[in-house]
Amino acid sequence: MSDESIDQYREFLKDTVRLVTDFTKTDQNTGVPMPPVEKPFAPGAKLVDLPGRDEWQTIGTVDVATAIANRRSHRVFRREPLNLEEVAFLLWATQGVRERLQSGNVRRTVPSAGCRHAVETYLGVLNVGGLEEGVYRYLPLEHKLVLEFLETGLSGKLSKATFDQSFVGKAPVTFVWTTIPYRMEWRYSTAAHKVIALDTGHICQNLYLACQAIGGGTCAIAAYNQVLMDKLLRLDGKDEFVIYLAPVGKV
Repeated sequence: MSDESIDQYREFLKDTVRLVTDFTKTDQNTGVPMPPVEKPFAPGAKLVDLPGRDEWQTIGTVDVATAIANRRSHRVFRREPLNLEEVAFLLWATQGVRERLQSGNVRRTVPSAGCRHAVETYLGVLNVGGLEEGVYRYLPLEHKLVLEFLETGLSGKLSKATFDQSFVGKAPVTFVWTTIPYRMEWRYSTAAHKVIALDTGHICQNLYLACQAIGGGTCAIAAYNQVLMDKLLRLDGKDEFVIYLAPVGKV
């Protein structure tokens, strides 16, 4: 790779405001309605109720200093399922809604540039008590899962889409984060894309720390085949696409 081509990517990381010459011309400031904070689901879709905070009987406690000190990536998991309480806790920790605002925005358990939260959470479920093997999506406003579709051979497809990283297909569940970039572009136009990546990092770090409370572990994965991952989740690859993923299991 030439120095010139490297430099253009470094400039992307440094750019925040310069990319937008006039913020008054963004969709937000020209009166375009705010996009929804949650991707809609089809009427009649199968919804799965998730235990709330007052129902988490199997979730342990761990102080923040210990969780940070023990944070590491795990690529080997015990052969046992996760239960629905544990999955619900991890979903809440990474994208849970703390407060709904009159503006239509929501405050969550992770920070987001401009409170835009341009990320959706999908689960590739292989071994979670009470759930069939398939792909689900978290509905943070309802604190429920929606079944996107059942998928046979999901283990192998997850591994193949992550360049044959076999441990991905052995985890009970894989968190797959997608972005709907227009949610951020509505406010920040071409300056949106840097902060979408930053937001996703906040989410994944919360997953690492929250795994400590369930005796679990995870490993953040950015090495994946974009086309295969988008195809596996049945995304268009343009207005929504995979940006990050992390398998989770007991360690």
